[in-house]
Amino acid sequence: MYARLKTQKFTFVSNFQNCIFLLRKSITIIYFFGAAFLAIIFFNTSCTKIEFINDSGAALSFSTDTLTFDTVFTERGSATRFFKVYNRHSKYIRISRIWLEDEAASFFRMNVDGIAGNEAIDVEIPPNDSIYIFFEVTVDPDQPVSVSPFVIDDMVNFETNGNKQSVTLEAWGQNANYLPNRASAGKQNLYTCNFNEWVWDDPKPYVLYGVLVIDSCTLVMPPGTQVYIHGGFGRTDDGTPYNDGVLYMYRNGKLRIEGTEDQPVVIQGDRLEEEYSEVSGQWGRIQLGPLSQGHLIDHAEIKNGIIGILVDSLAELTIKNSKIFNTSSSALAGYSARIVAENCLFHSSGANNVTFILGGNYNFSYCTLANYGTSTESLSASNFTCLDGAIPCDYPVAAPLNMTFRNSIIYGSSRDVISLQDGVGEQDPSFFRYRFLNCVVRVDELLDEGGHPDFFDFCNPCLNGDGDSPLFVDPDLNDYHLDSLSIAIELAKPIININQDLEGNDRDLDRPDAGCYEKTN
Repeated sequence: MYARLKTQKFTFVSNFQNCIFLLRKSITIIYFFGAAFLAIIFFNTSCTKIEFINDSGAALSFSTDTLTFDTVFTERGSATRFFKVYNRHSKYIRISRIWLEDEAASFFRMNVDGIAGNEAIDVEIPPNDSIYIFFEVTVDPDQPVSVSPFVIDDMVNFETNGNKQSVTLEAWGQNANYLPNRASAGKQNLYTCNFNEWVWDDPKPYVLYGVLVIDSCTLVMPPGTQVYIHGGFGRTDDGTPYNDGVLYMYRNGKLRIEGTEDQPVVIQGDRLEEEYSEVSGQWGRIQLGPLSQGHLIDHAEIKNGIIGILVDSLAELTIKNSKIFNTSSSALAGYSARIVAENCLFHSSGANNVTFILGGNYNFSYCTLANYGTSTESLSASNFTCLDGAIPCDYPVAAPLNMTFRNSIIYGSSRDVISLQDGVGEQDPSFFRYRFLNCVVRVDELLDEGGHPDFFDFCNPCLNGDGDSPLFVDPDLNDYHLDSLSIAIELAKPIININQDLEGNDRDLDRPDAGCYEKTN
């Protein structure tokens, strides 16, 4: 499988006795060959101590920083690639350890200058010389992605005098639509279609790299579309870092997710091993850019991102029958936006489940916001933002907030799951308008002086629960169906044209339940 390109052996002599022994052998050679100068040369070269670099700042050089296996396998097969490790210094260098980051669990197999194994110890490189390191990966695309992921990656690490360096290993294990292409990680890429539609109707999954910007185009995701977003970090042209793995709809771009109850559209990270199933922050976000209009999301499941969906300045979104969860920040964020949401579940967020900043217009019906295991509120709404970044701030910018929640549940493990921040106050009450109708909430200190002591004037009728109130089947298992004794049962009032719940169950015609799920038995 491997070819050893170079073989070098060096004899290291560290004591005087060994040198005398070698000298005696050389005298014997002189006797037979009659060439005394050979003994002198042999003695001088064999007894010279080789000097190694001990400076931790003496780095190795590599022929590449990322070793890419650019083959997309259509059947089970192997591929081999290599790179070179250079010693650019005038002395020997000893690499105390070379190893694969994932070691025994790695998809890759390593061969260091002809020696196979996932670890190599005390590898020496002469001055101004180099060694080859080979890697092989075997992929079976017929295996499920939990076994053969879309992106197979690892790191090979080098430790030299306490200094650690790494080279990335990257391969692709599945047949998929890689967008824009497999070399787009860390880059921003623009796609347009002259105001036509771009329909993702290929039965193969779509794997997104980098930042995909859609403009002058309607992106359509039909029922059953599977989207996997490769996360990480990228940098702008001026070096500013950003979170990679973003689907961005520019001003004239439009997103239409058209899933069904039986075939939802699923958007998630591309690491599908079991240990990643509930890991948040694996990719960036879906962002609906400023002034973009006509976005529709129906029957979608969006998970494991940093932000699920960010609806930017004056953009508009209608989202129905969808779940957004396991985000390291907010599941849904609106920035002076317009959002209509029906039968949606937002849960397990590192920040607020739903965040509204700098006002906007928001209408939520039959939605469940649940944030357990954290002190972060489920809902945060403000009518301002700070240009200088700090709150409170010296330079606030305000915009009117109009927010209505009907037949919804806003709950969690915190004593206060709702945060309301009015940056205008009594100067203009029209800048901070909110209503909660037939909702279950959990508030405490929000009602204190200096907060919103009149909150229940605008949350009426509402039920204020506490830690002992029966509500969900099992929040610890992320089961937000209603418990048989739930205080949300029969709390709601019918809403025209919303006759079913998130799972397609009929809602009671007279006394439906609050939240995204109707109690059915």
